[in-house]
Amino acid sequence: MTLQSSIRKIYFGVADRRQMFRLFDRHAQRPVRWQNDDSALFAGEWFEIARAEHDYMLDILPPLWMRGEMFALREFLTDSVTSVFYTLRIDGSPATSTPIATWRSRVPRSRCATPSSSASPGR
Repeated sequence: MTLQSSIRKIYFGVADRRQMFRLFDRHAQRPVRWQNDDSALFAGEWFEIARAEHDYMLDILPPLWMRGEMFALREFLTDSVTSVFYTLRIDGSPATSTPIATWRSRVPRSRCATPSSSASPGR
């Protein structure tokens, strides 16, 4: 019997900008793309990006929320799925990653309109 982890790395190596956008849109060919909340397709996926791509995504739109070196993208992949970008320090070296995160919150997205909002992602 093989156990499947609920968290999985979907790209091995550091994704450049082109690869990052392809990974965001990798489920685009699914049938009835806009009619269902297909958050299960994205749940637990993550990949590593370079600092330049992290900064680029921060500059595109104001973030949905921001805490330290972590922020959530304002644009959603589906009704409840967005990307969260963060920087980890491993043995003193920064590693920038993005998981595709499912948004679960008691606070409506419309109330999270500014980076200074007190809303945080739900658990």
